[in-house]
Amino acid sequence: MRRGIWRRRHRPLRSAVVAGGVALTAVVAAAMSAAASAASATPSASAAAPSASAPSASAPPASAVSGRAERTHEVEYFTGPGGHPRHTEVPADTPARLTRGDRALSAAETAADGDVGSVIENGPTADKVDVVFVGDGYTAAQQDDFHADVRSKWAQISAVEPYAAYRNLFNVWSVDAVSNQAGVSGDPSKGVVKDTALDSYFWCDGTERLLCVDTGKVASYAAKAPEADLVVVLSNSAKYGGAGYTVSSGAGYDGIATASSDHPDSDQVAVHETGHSVGGLADEYVYAANGTYTGAEPGEPNATKLTAAQLTAEKRKWYRWIGQTSPDGGTVGAYEGSRYYPKGLNRPTENSIMRTLGREYSLPGREAMIAGFYRHASVLSSRTRTGASVARAANLKVSVSKAASLRWYVDGAEVTAARGKKTVTPASLGVPSDGRPHTVTAKAADTTRAVKDPALRKLLTASRTWKVPGAS
Repeated sequence: MRRGIWRRRHRPLRSAVVAGGVALTAVVAAAMSAAASAASATPSASAAAPSASAPSASAPPASAVSGRAERTHEVEYFTGPGGHPRHTEVPADTPARLTRGDRALSAAETAADGDVGSVIENGPTADKVDVVFVGDGYTAAQQDDFHADVRSKWAQISAVEPYAAYRNLFNVWSVDAVSNQAGVSGDPSKGVVKDTALDSYFWCDGTERLLCVDTGKVASYAAKAPEADLVVVLSNSAKYGGAGYTVSSGAGYDGIATASSDHPDSDQVAVHETGHSVGGLADEYVYAANGTYTGAEPGEPNATKLTAAQLTAEKRKWYRWIGQTSPDGGTVGAYEGSRYYPKGLNRPTENSIMRTLGREYSLPGREAMIAGFYRHASVLSSRTRTGASVARAANLKVSVSKAASLRWYVDGAEVTAARGKKTVTPASLGVPSDGRPHTVTAKAADTTRAVKDPALRKLLTASRTWKVPGAS
């Protein structure tokens, strides 16, 4: 569940209009964004990072000819495992030539369409990061395959640190989207068109490995889950591809990652993209044509105009990590080139996953990710509603993060004998049967050494309090 989250910068909504035979690109007014369908995830109008390739203006869509705006999203894509990402803009809706409606779903298929499954449930959605997987290109008979693919892909994603250390902070949900045909448009070749629920397709924007999707349809399926903090579309394909969409949705998630279900490296797309949406991290790769950065100090925690010596002297950003060996290799310092600029901006390490797929998060990157987890989740969770009255003999069960300490208090005084216990009763804590009301409080704090910033460490604590009514 969201507790205030970094928002990634992205391009404003654009429309292409034709005037005198020339296609013009213009920023759509805020009123246009407000008029968009609530079911469709739409990009917010904040400043954008430079794009690797501009959208083509040579063939405006039908909506442009009619004077209506075409919604677009900025996407980040990957030409191959271990490669540097690139940026472009793509339509929010799948082009009509790639959509098919060969037949309507049967009554049985319609009944199964939109079913929500609990893949992993570690606690209430209010206290956990809720990851929603939506499948595309799976027929009604293949939904069990989709569920198996979700388990496999989440196992790959959650094997990467710091996900691995914080698995119990996550709930994982599957949402069944029943397709008429198996597979994905553009696989194995550009001319292949499949009738699928989300209209996902390779060869998006003319790029073979760019796997796009109809974001409005994704939003309608993701909304069926109990909560959606992160959304991943698994397209039924073994072909390498994926994309990271920059969107802000009414459902609460800040991005959509697409990935092919059966390629062994497609999970890296989701790992990189959540660096943006969860950790608030900047991309660390560069475009040579951008030259030297001359703007203000970036807001992202892994990009700076300062040198390592200046960071240390001014106690800024990742200065606490400078000189330490980082899990992505090498030593934390200030390496030239970041946030698309080869000059004028520095990054913490030589080559983290925010620069190249297949790498680890750097030490500052891990710190940002853990803080991001806790902006959505809580270090302490219980299914017993806080503020509720509980009997002296009632079981109070809590769960805490793996590295968290847990302490119990009665009327503000700690019961030291109960430290670390995840199931207690008020009576076992010493609440007397004296006819007077009392309170029981659980307090937890994540003791990880992976977060050094005191301001971020405040996110790593939580408490829950229950009332015990007077009883004699």
